[in-house]
Amino acid sequence: GRTSLAEFRGLVACGGFSYGDVLGAGEGWAKSILYHESVRTQFVEFFAREDAFVLGVCNGCQMLAALKDLIPGAAHWPRFVRNRSDQYEARFSLVRIEPSPSVLLTDMVGSRLPIVTSHGEGCAEFPSEDGLQRSDRELASVRYVDNRGDVTDRYPANPNGSPRGIAGLTNEDGRVTIMMPHPERVFRTVQHSWHPAGWGENSPWQKLFTNARDWVDTSS
Repeated sequence: GRTSLAEFRGLVACGGFSYGDVLGAGEGWAKSILYHESVRTQFVEFFAREDAFVLGVCNGCQMLAALKDLIPGAAHWPRFVRNRSDQYEARFSLVRIEPSPSVLLTDMVGSRLPIVTSHGEGCAEFPSEDGLQRSDRELASVRYVDNRGDVTDRYPANPNGSPRGIAGLTNEDGRVTIMMPHPERVFRTVQHSWHPAGWGENSPWQKLFTNARDWVDTSS
């Protein structure tokens, strides 16, 4: 009760073993919301606001996926389970930004970008084949690709085995975006082992955070 989500325009659920360095931490985090009546009500109201955006990364991605019943337009999202490699994966992966309604990925479609992967439970498990098909067609916003830029299910280019290379999704109106890899760990060029000379101080991932700021300004 010290603060309220009503005071904010954006919510970011962080990665980095938020809510404990344990397996299943994201779903435990979600349960602390689902089973607390006043907190759950705040999240329901926040997710319904047309002037609010949400980003979930890694554990935050798992947490928001477990809250999908509270998020409009997220009914077909997966849950995230143990990597098919059955081990924790810490890699520099390659992803492609897909056409989607995500407000955070505006003007990034088609980009192929390196990104940090750091998780043990990132394999997208869909509730049904229909859920996979609809998410793949309408909501998948980020996919793992191989060195040729082709979507891949193969390890290690796809570090967790998610079907159709799905690494991130959005909800139907694009205000809520979730992804397993970490854009916040590669938004500056010095965070990359190599980068084209023309990148300057910021990497292309800075665009995601600039989009958030721009969306807040234009939707006020």
